[in-house]
Order: sequence, then C-alpha cells, then structure tokens
Amino acid sequence: MAGAFHRTGAIEVWGRGTNRVIEACRAYGIAEATFKEASGAVTVTFKAEVVAGTRDLVPGRHQVGTKLALSLYQVQVLELADVPRSSTDLMEPSGRTDRTKYRDQVLRPLLESELLEMTIPDKPRSSKQQYRTTEAGRLALANASKA
Repeated sequence: MAGAFHRTGAIEVWGRGTNRVIEACRAYGIAEATFKEASGAVTVTFKAEVVAGTRDLVPGRHQVGTKLALSLYQVQVLELADVPRSSTDLMEPSGRTDRTKYRDQVLRPLLESELLEMTIPDKPRSSKQQYRTTEAGRLALANASKA
C-alpha cells in the first residue's frame, strides 16, 4: 500500500516521517516520541510539558498553550493587522465562520502572547474594537518566515 501512495505522490519516502518527527523533537528540546505497533496500528506518543507559558515564540515573551509555533491563521492575522482591523476583517480571509472558536483559537493566544493588541483595551467588547500587530508580533512573523 505504501508503494502505491509513493507512486501517486501522496507520500515522499516510506519511513522518512518517523525520522522527521524524531528530529523535530530534538530541535525543540522535548523527549523523543515513542512509536508502538499493535495489531497493525501505529501509536506515536509525545511527552512534552503541558503548562502554559513554557515555550517562547519571541525571546522574553511567554506563549500560552503547548504549541511551539504560530498557526497558519495566526500568521495571517499578524500580517493583516499591520494596520488596525476588526475581528471580522481578520477572520474573513481565513474562510472560518465560527467567531467564538476563531477568537479562542486564533486571537486570544496572540493577545495573551502580546503579539497582537487591541486598539481600545479598556473596552474589549466595543463594536469599534480593532486589533493591530505589536512589535513582538512583527518579530514573530519574521521568525516564522525564516522557518
């Protein structure tokens, strides 16, 4: 089956992903993943600290959650917010429709990491609220583009 997937271009080289996972774990300084096969299924286990603020997106700034990098949506927001924009303006290009999930999964982590800021911080629910990329956000964008 793997050969068929390789010939169609669906996978690069059989077994290469395992080595890439191990290399990524080493690069981020976390314990190497363990691989276990049982009844034809493979289980990959990662052992990483699950504590808010354990990794830095930008030196000196703590990240919220366990992610080690910006998501595609977060990069998109930081790029769009080079000029102040509303949450609707930031969400629209992503094609996402659930405003609550977008706020919780994309905007809030950026705000808590101080990569994004509100233009009216005293009134977070204001209809005139807009968001803009901070200096730390521009630095995180530059670092993301190098990766």
